[in-house]
Amino acid sequence: MKHPKSFNSVVASVQPLEASTRFDNTLPSKEILELWQDADAVCFDVDSTVCVDEGIDELAEFCGAGKAVAEWTARAMGGSVPFEEALAARLSLFKPSLSQVQDFLEKRPPRISPGIDVLVKKLKARNTNVYLISGGFRQMINPVASILEIPPENIFANQLLFGSSGEFLGFDANEPTSRSGGKATAVMQIRKVHGYKRLVMIGDGATDLEARKPGGADLFICYAGVQLREAVASKSDWLVFNFKDLINTLE
Repeated sequence: MKHPKSFNSVVASVQPLEASTRFDNTLPSKEILELWQDADAVCFDVDSTVCVDEGIDELAEFCGAGKAVAEWTARAMGGSVPFEEALAARLSLFKPSLSQVQDFLEKRPPRISPGIDVLVKKLKARNTNVYLISGGFRQMINPVASILEIPPENIFANQLLFGSSGEFLGFDANEPTSRSGGKATAVMQIRKVHGYKRLVMIGDGATDLEARKPGGADLFICYAGVQLREAVASKSDWLVFNFKDLINTLE
C-alpha cells in the first residue's frame, strides 16, 4: 500500500482538561516517579493519546458515517462492550475501501498531541525503547510512527483487509489488539521477548488500563489531555493532562 506523500503532522492545539479535585493521583509518589524514570520500555496508545483524534472515527467521518461510529467508539473505550464487537460493528457501518483509506491519508495528516514528539525523543535519548500499541489500524498508524521515528517492528495494531479490487473485506482477527485484553497480550509479548525489567503503559482508555497486570505493564499512566475517561483515570497510577508533566521529570 502506498504511503501518503507527506508525513508532516499537524501538531494539534489541545487545551488540557483541568484536573478535578476528586482525583488524588495527579502527583506521583516517589516510587511511581522512580519506576517511570527507570523504565526500559514505554508503550503508548495512539488514538486520543499520541494523536488527538480517534482514527477510526475520523476515517468514518471522512466516509460519511461519523456520528454512528463515534457512538460505538465511546462505548468501546468506556469498557461497556467487548472491543472486538465494537470494532466489527464500527467497520460494518461504513466498510472503507483501499482507495478511501489512501485518500483519507493523503488529505488528513496525523494530528499529534502537543509535546509527544519531545517526549519520545527524551525517552530515546535515555535508551528507553518506545512502542505504539493500538486498537486502530496499521495503515493509519504507520505515518504517525514515521513522524516519531518509531520502527515498524515496534508497532502493535490491527490490519484492514482488502480484496484484489481494493474492496473492504474486514480486519485481521489474529492481531492481539483486535480483541478485549489485546493490549495486555501485546505488552506481555513485548516484555517476554525483550526481557524488560520495567515497562510503562500510557493511554486514555479501558484497554490501556488492562495492560497493567502481572507480566504486563508495571505502571499505567493515564493521559487525559484529549479525553478524560473517569473510570480509567481514577484507577491509573498517575494521571496527567499534559505531556510536559512527563517531559519535566526526565530533565
